[in-house]
Amino acid sequence: MTNEQQIRRADRTRDGDPQNVPRPLEGEADRTVVETTWGEVQPMQVAAGVATVGELEVIELLDRGAALVDTRVPDSRSGVSLPGAVNIPHEDIVERRGELDPARTTIVFCNGPQCPQSPDAIRKLIDAGYPSSALAYYRGGLHDWATLGFPLAPVRPVS
Repeated sequence: MTNEQQIRRADRTRDGDPQNVPRPLEGEADRTVVETTWGEVQPMQVAAGVATVGELEVIELLDRGAALVDTRVPDSRSGVSLPGAVNIPHEDIVERRGELDPARTTIVFCNGPQCPQSPDAIRKLIDAGYPSSALAYYRGGLHDWATLGFPLAPVRPVS
């Protein structure tokens, strides 16, 4: 199957659900299929005191020691994530907040601007008393990261 056929097949098989997108293009580790038409676009500011960051800010924060948390649930991860990210599904974030260090910034992301998983995780953490100043929201998520050609890495399994 050619790349063009794979992309058209992916387009025909979508069901409006972001499951498994972005995903690697079969047989080509350096190419990714992305979906741009699912979900409702999330707000730029998800909670008071939480910075919304772009790709270059993510890289800068990571260089300064920030943690990176992928809040996608297992069936929406497609085996890839941002390099260095630890997966804590949004539905488990409050129970696993002890794995986060409020003394350093935690960058939270999910599938992309239309995905509600990281905004949900951020709000749950704040409601549970986690300091908003220790969180950053990467709204672009895996979608924008992959679309811009930044490197991807295998998902680090949930512990």
